[in-house]
Amino acid sequence: MSLNPEASFPDFAYERPDLEKQEAAFRAVLAELTAADTINDAIASVEQIDSIRAGVATAYNICYIRYSIDTRDEFYAAEKKWFDENMPATEAWRMDYYRALMASPHRAALEEKFGSQLFATAELSLKTFEPALIEDLQAENKGYSEYTQLKGKAQIELDGETYTLSTIIPLCQAEDREVRKRANTAKWDWMGGNQETIEKIYDDLVKLRHGMAQKLGYENFVPLGYARMNRTDYGPAEIATFRNEVKRHIVPIAQKLYAQQAERIGVDRLHFYDVQFIFPDGNPKPSGKMSDTIDAARKLYDGLSPETGDFFRLLEDRQLMDLDAKEGKATGGYCTYVNDYGAPYIFSNFNGTSHDVDVLTHEFGHAFQVYSSRHQRPMEYNWPTYDAAEIHSMSMEFFAYPGVPDFFGEDADKYFYSHLASAIRFLPYGCAVDEFQHLVYENPDWNPAERNAAWKKLEAEYLPHLDYSDHPFLSQGTYWQSQLHLFGMPFYYIDYCLAQICAFQFWLKDREDHTSAWADYVNLCQAGGSKSFLGLVEMANLENPFKPGIMERIAGVVEERLRELE
Repeated sequence: MSLNPEASFPDFAYERPDLEKQEAAFRAVLAELTAADTINDAIASVEQIDSIRAGVATAYNICYIRYSIDTRDEFYAAEKKWFDENMPATEAWRMDYYRALMASPHRAALEEKFGSQLFATAELSLKTFEPALIEDLQAENKGYSEYTQLKGKAQIELDGETYTLSTIIPLCQAEDREVRKRANTAKWDWMGGNQETIEKIYDDLVKLRHGMAQKLGYENFVPLGYARMNRTDYGPAEIATFRNEVKRHIVPIAQKLYAQQAERIGVDRLHFYDVQFIFPDGNPKPSGKMSDTIDAARKLYDGLSPETGDFFRLLEDRQLMDLDAKEGKATGGYCTYVNDYGAPYIFSNFNGTSHDVDVLTHEFGHAFQVYSSRHQRPMEYNWPTYDAAEIHSMSMEFFAYPGVPDFFGEDADKYFYSHLASAIRFLPYGCAVDEFQHLVYENPDWNPAERNAAWKKLEAEYLPHLDYSDHPFLSQGTYWQSQLHLFGMPFYYIDYCLAQICAFQFWLKDREDHTSAWADYVNLCQAGGSKSFLGLVEMANLENPFKPGIMERIAGVVEERLRELE
């Protein structure tokens, strides 16, 4: 199948890969790598293996994007199901490739050519798979897809109108308290109506992952989950210390912000339908229509740098963004990469709230990074590890501040305040999600009620402002059931917290010297995944987020700036 590398996304050619044929080609090249007489022969084999793997990834990502855009599309729903069932087998290819790399007589020269991170990745990845897990991985994919499809097809009835989980959000933030109460109630009633199904999906996933871990010789899924996240720099002990720092230095600030919010909007206590309502005259909203937000983004990126301006036009010209909320569309937002077309893709659900700008700038950061490092070889280096990848996206939200007046008009100051405040308020929630996962996978035999009780206890520690007393579903401790990452990307969520501390540092540097801060950011993007998390942090001239004192220092500066904005 011939590909046009300059094609627009609607013209990207899709064909289900012939995995039997691809595996035969892969095995032939793998034999060449094993028997390579010279380092040049070995390098050529690595490049050929990259090409084969990239072709399979290209087909998968085209399918995944088109399925996400409309989960009701029967063709791509069937193709997605096929990938869920068949892609796990390709993990065996990757592991055999890694074994060949580790055993190569040219290993030292290969490491000099490609860097040590490839071999660190290979060594850790080999601890995450064996062929006996293929059926389990298929079942894991199936469970996540069931959850995604369930939420994508949500139909929420309110006042004679039908909403999705994305399109109801503006009503959930309405100025009229009764309106937002009814909208939030309707949303969470839908979740409550599907509670049994959601809890069954998660229960099956937890037990499945625990079983996989035991087959690989682990006590439980926690160490396997860390290995699957390719964490070579730190482990659960460092993360536990990080969470404790958040409890000490961030939770008190967040609680002050919530108390100020309650006073500002005139309520005695924040109920679940008040938390996302920040200002008495309404939250900041983008000016005009979606097209105006796109125009403002174009202007922002033209002004930020020549590279970002050209890149944003490439995304537009090649139709590499799908931004508006639609019926049947999967919830959330993401950026992925279609390898053979050298094309990042941004997926979102615009709904007329400030989140439209948050997600656009966030995913643009991911897209700019992977486009900047698209020439990195091997393909493992196109993306950094998950923790480092979020530095680019969350930092881009801050680098986008010059565009805020164009995005929000007279609501600009509101946005500056709410964005900075939400960045601080996110940290306790993100840490609660992470600690919840540790507890869940350390106690795989818990029933749904025990998991809900654990979440409720964590809310009391990290998020004591929450009041779910007038919603029977949420009062059980079930808010976690809306968090997609818990189902499909276990142990990912703390990466947002680590990256947030790094992003705050870029914000502080940018305020002092934009030229220097932007140069560090571009270097970080171009490096892709060629270094570990802490290696990239050091390369970008950032401080280690695990370092004692850094969180307290950042919290103080942020709190001071919020007082100025307030």
